[in-house]
Amino acid sequence: MRAATRTRYGGPDVLSVRDVPSPDPGPGQLLVRVHATTVNRTDCALLQARPAIMRLVTGLRGPRSPLLGTDFVGEVASVGPEVSGYAVGDRVFGFDDSGLGSQAQYLTIDHDGNVAPMPEGVTDVEAVASIEGAHYALAFLARTHYEPGMRVCVYGATGAIGSAAVQLLVDQGSDVIAFGPGDQLDLLRGLGATTVVDHRSQDVATYEDRVDRVLDAVGKTTFGATRHLLGPEGRYASSEPGPRGQNLVLPAVTRLRRGPRVDFPLPGNIRASLLHMSRLLSEGRFRPVIDRHYPLDAVRDAYAYVLTGQKVGNVVLDVRS
Repeated sequence: MRAATRTRYGGPDVLSVRDVPSPDPGPGQLLVRVHATTVNRTDCALLQARPAIMRLVTGLRGPRSPLLGTDFVGEVASVGPEVSGYAVGDRVFGFDDSGLGSQAQYLTIDHDGNVAPMPEGVTDVEAVASIEGAHYALAFLARTHYEPGMRVCVYGATGAIGSAAVQLLVDQGSDVIAFGPGDQLDLLRGLGATTVVDHRSQDVATYEDRVDRVLDAVGKTTFGATRHLLGPEGRYASSEPGPRGQNLVLPAVTRLRRGPRVDFPLPGNIRASLLHMSRLLSEGRFRPVIDRHYPLDAVRDAYAYVLTGQKVGNVVLDVRS
């Protein structure tokens, strides 16, 4: 099978698309023929092993697995012994933020793992672009104890996480203040944001409003710069550890005093996220934002683009093409 491979950590130049042996499903496993995947922030972190603590999972001196890719949409090609609930030909989608080797024509995954049936009436592209970013957006909502109808500021609202968060919040009746680049404000209005702000001309540190939650989906703000937006019961969360890892420490510190708190949005149950997004997609309540498509052979170009930090929504890798 054809697969994106690497033998060391680094940038897109360490990647090559090669013929490698196809995996065989073991007991309790599905062999999935991959139709599409994305190139996302999690993939880029695994490619570069950044932050360095990731090496505890991916390999200290070099990657334990040469294969990349964290999410997928495809169909079951065969099943191993002791598999229940799936049959050959079933459409499935899945995700694992520690890596699945999904930027390849085939992969194996446990039938009771982070995989779920594809929602009816949804295309491969719609489904695959509703996994990684939406999973992390759901973690924001869960960790900050979000309640429907709260007023929320989403910073970095045009990325995969941010655009998913805006839609999830609007679906729950929230007024959303969405910060993004000026040329994408119409997109944010289309996603349902109540107020849109060009982050290039308006610094969030001097923005005047009050919200219940601040969700920084790109890790470009700090609690100190946004605290004035929050009331006494407000909460702030960022997708990144922040300067000197402060967002990992502030959750404990802010619980020792009165006023707004900081939460770090550690992601939760992946399969629950898949089932949740499957329901929203089938009901027409979620529309993923898709920026670009690349064929598998152009995987280097896909990573190079995502690493610019300029992508809008999701970048899809069309494996079947």
